[in-house]
Amino acid sequence: MSPGQIAALVAAGAFVLLVILLAIPLIKLGRTLDEATIAIRKAHQNSDPLFTGANTTITHVNTQLERVDGITANARAVTGNVSALTSLFTATLGGPLVKAAALSYGVSKAVRARRNASQKPTKHSRRGKR
Repeated sequence: MSPGQIAALVAAGAFVLLVILLAIPLIKLGRTLDEATIAIRKAHQNSDPLFTGANTTITHVNTQLERVDGITANARAVTGNVSALTSLFTATLGGPLVKAAALSYGVSKAVRARRNASQKPTKHSRRGKR
């Protein structure tokens, strides 16, 4: 055997050893990819009921939102009616009620002043006592 053939055999042996050493991680990587593929399939199969439940929930939420919209519209109408009623009350009865309250206050003050004026202090009465 010539030295070139020996070198070729050594190189071939090193190459076989290199392929064997690289094959082990590649086999493990293949197993990992297989497990990942299985996990993705299971996740896909389990996501269908989840999406169905989410669609049902969204449908119920939309129904409730429509009800809330109706309630809000009714509350807005009631608020407008109360505002109109308050304005009407203020316009029709507010002024006369304020005048009547002012008149009753003035009359009661005048009556008190007249009573105090008619009760003249005597010699024996105390000035500070009413």
